Amino acid sequence: MTDVLTSRWSLGLGLISTVKMELDIQCEEMSPSRWAELLSTMKSCKTIRLDDCNLSSSNCEDLSSIINMNPSLTELKLNNNELGDAGIEYLCKGLLMPSCSLQKLWLQNCNLTSASCETLRSVLSAQPSLTELHVGDNKLGTAGVKVLCQGMMNPNCKLQKLQLEYCELTADIVEALNAALQSKPTLKELSLSNNTLGDTAVKQLCRGLVEASCNLELLHLENCGITSDSCREISAVLSNKSSLLDLSVGDNKIGDSGLALLCQGLMHPNCKIQKLWLWDCDLTSASCKDLSRLISTKETLTEISLIDNNLRDSGMEMLCQALKDPRSKLQELWVRECGLTTACCKAVSSALSVNKNLKVLHIGENKLGDAGVELMCEGLLHPNCNIQSLWLGNCDITAACCASLATVMATKQCLTELDLSYNSLEDEGIRKICEALRNPSCNLQQLILYDIFWSSEVDDELRALEESKPEVKIIS
Repeated sequence: MTDVLTSRWSLGLGLISTVKMELDIQCEEMSPSRWAELLSTMKSCKTIRLDDCNLSSSNCEDLSSIINMNPSLTELKLNNNELGDAGIEYLCKGLLMPSCSLQKLWLQNCNLTSASCETLRSVLSAQPSLTELHVGDNKLGTAGVKVLCQGMMNPNCKLQKLQLEYCELTADIVEALNAALQSKPTLKELSLSNNTLGDTAVKQLCRGLVEASCNLELLHLENCGITSDSCREISAVLSNKSSLLDLSVGDNKIGDSGLALLCQGLMHPNCKIQKLWLWDCDLTSASCKDLSRLISTKETLTEISLIDNNLRDSGMEMLCQALKDPRSKLQELWVRECGLTTACCKAVSSALSVNKNLKVLHIGENKLGDAGVELMCEGLLHPNCNIQSLWLGNCDITAACCASLATVMATKQCLTELDLSYNSLEDEGIRKICEALRNPSCNLQQLILYDIFWSSEVDDELRALEESKPEVKIIS
């Protein structure tokens, strides 16, 4: 696996995009003849994706014509192409045409600089149809994004989603952002992750958000240099903005003291949070009392990520007790790399046997061992358990627990995704998994088996299985 895929696997993220577009092409080199063929098709498409297609500024001239000629085009994804500032200038000529009805534009990692922002500002000012702009992974800088904010403040701009991850922003951007937020009640999603903002700027941003007229639904501030010092202000946003449904502050060292402050806002009756990402936040088992209270009583909360926090078995046991509370509506729990061992698996099993709402459990990169997974399988087999996606990568398991996993696969038709990567299953274990896959009752659709060694004979069995059950995708 490449470093990027390994990173995505470690966070439990999808390896490829699952949102289908009308014209949906990814990772394809474009020959002149192929490009000419696609241009003809694009003239009538409503949604187009051309990610990782080695496009350049010359292709943008053609795309500008397509935007102008095709008023039904509403979504255009051009991520991971070397378009450059010159390409965006071409593209924006089409975007500025009266016939353009584009609503969503994705330009992530397209080698853009601050020079593109003046052109994009013109589009924001002139095109009320544009509701989403994704320009992350570009070196726009603070000066460039200040220009974008000027475009947002134009009354014609109806932007709802703005994605600015990895844009080399600094604390100086916040004043311009707050001014834009104050003037833009339509804005619902703001992502500023992976920018060096720091506590002072984040506190200023949060004070602006509390005062702003916008009903923000998503706020992503991952890896922004936040500590516990910002958490009181973030908490104030949570308690004042009932519109906020999705908060991510992962990869910030807020610690247990910061989490305690966040929970004051999270537990406020006004807070309607649904998705909370707290991965790699220097949390310990000391935070699990507050987290358990949140899981058991905040009925709007459906997804929480605690990846790479040192919760340990004692913390996990508290979380499991919360999952058994009938008020808990949690559907996804991500506890990868949390210092868990076999010792917590009885509590996990007990929670699985009681909780009917949990659909996704990411518990990989913990030393659960065969004995721990055997215990979990008891809970997975309970009629109350409705798990659809189970991630057990790098859990120190062997072929010894594969018979139990095979029973779960063959019995629980709700289970559609299973990750067993980075475990020493060898031929014996993989054959047991294959046997379960052949069972007509098995409803598994995706089996992930990265970095597991098996013989050529077993490889043949896996390939034959894929041919006989094309609905099953085996990723290895």
